[in-house]
Amino acid sequence: MNRVVIRVVIIAHHELADARTLADSTAAWLHDHGHEAWMLPDDATTVGLDQLAADRPAADADLVLCLGGDGTMLRAVHLLDGAPVPLLGVNLGRLGYLTEVEADAVNDALSRFELGAEEGRWHLDERMMLSVVAADAGGAETGRWRALNEVVVEKRISGQTVHLLVRIDGEPFTSYAADGIIVATPTGSTAYSLSARGPVVSPKHRALLVTPVAPHMLFDRSLLLDPTETVQIEVLGEREASVAIDGRPVCDLDRGTTVMCRPSTRTARFVRFGAHHYHQVLKAKFGLADR
Repeated sequence: MNRVVIRVVIIAHHELADARTLADSTAAWLHDHGHEAWMLPDDATTVGLDQLAADRPAADADLVLCLGGDGTMLRAVHLLDGAPVPLLGVNLGRLGYLTEVEADAVNDALSRFELGAEEGRWHLDERMMLSVVAADAGGAETGRWRALNEVVVEKRISGQTVHLLVRIDGEPFTSYAADGIIVATPTGSTAYSLSARGPVVSPKHRALLVTPVAPHMLFDRSLLLDPTETVQIEVLGEREASVAIDGRPVCDLDRGTTVMCRPSTRTARFVRFGAHHYHQVLKAKFGLADR
């Protein structure tokens, strides 16, 4: 039987020395076992592993190995830009919602991945993503992105609110005077949306969560929408807003500009070696007792 060669791109946390060390040793292990391993040039240079740099895209890999935490996982998802490549997260920091294994289990995890899903007993945990499109006042598209956690339309100037009109399926719902509006996925329900008092939603669901940030109005509730519905946010008034995708600023908005959010046709795909009980991670993060 021919040996299966796995092509692995390594995405490492830029500021953790452990991530650099593990990237170097894991790449060596992969090469010793007949597999391919590389890092994107900017990543390799940033962490001081230029010898692993290769001018080939992450989408060319069979597996994205993420060394860090949830932030590193989010960066890897954005680098893939919807390409159907599975991600394996290695936790090097605090307990994360997206990572799967600890540093000392990396080689075993890669060996199991090599065997295939049936023999290695792993499966893919597919997570809904958002398709986000910004348009100018005339309706012309000005930007397009995907989000795993959330898109946020928010104020640009501290101490001011921004005036935003929310439409659902093209029909006006209401206008908000607020610091911003979050449109989140179920995966993102435990991120920024949670800090704005949004609901916790199982990532097994497909839904859109609309949560205002510090609204200056009586209606301050979150909306939980069906995945067939769309959410459009329009900037009203003269105060400018900005757009952030999974915590990354991507563009500014002025009066009349809009942001359209709907479920993406692509998903983020995470390698799991057993049942992934996200609610147990939630429990641990909040120090909840059994009784």
